[in-house]
Amino acid sequence: MVTVRAMTEADVEAVASIRVTGWKTAYAGIVPRSCLDRMTVEADARRHRERLARPGSGRTDLVAVDTDGRVSGWACLGPCRDADTTATTGELYALYVRPALIGSGIGRTLLGSVHAHARAYGFDQMVLWVLTGNTPARRFYARAGYAADGAVQTDEYDGVCVPELRYRLAAGALQRPGGAR
Repeated sequence: MVTVRAMTEADVEAVASIRVTGWKTAYAGIVPRSCLDRMTVEADARRHRERLARPGSGRTDLVAVDTDGRVSGWACLGPCRDADTTATTGELYALYVRPALIGSGIGRTLLGSVHAHARAYGFDQMVLWVLTGNTPARRFYARAGYAADGAVQTDEYDGVCVPELRYRLAAGALQRPGGAR
């Protein structure tokens, strides 16, 4: 059983560990190993602390916490950054679960909380970007009601172009209680 709450400064190290481990696990074979090898929990934690110190970005960080108070997942949402969307479009910037706990329902719980926050912020739709090669994540989001909407972008990691697809939550799904689960 997990609960979801706002991330605090005390959660930063755990969140950084989840994110870095998540990248190294999920993106192996997709993102160059040299890029993954340079990632450190310390550098990621520093980035999170700097962002937390700058309130007013419109971003919301959520953590999933188990009954013993351990952080087991992290999600971040806010206004969509894409120029071709409206002001009422939210974006899921990140969602990571400790790799050993993937499949336990933590991701679904986090996503449900993301959708509840999005509704509270007045968003009427949600989008997210997912690496084309990240098939497990694409399946997860598809089961939650998201589908590729045709937008594609490419990020470069150590000279390797890695394509991403934009997924959009099915129309009206955000307004249903619990979101599209």
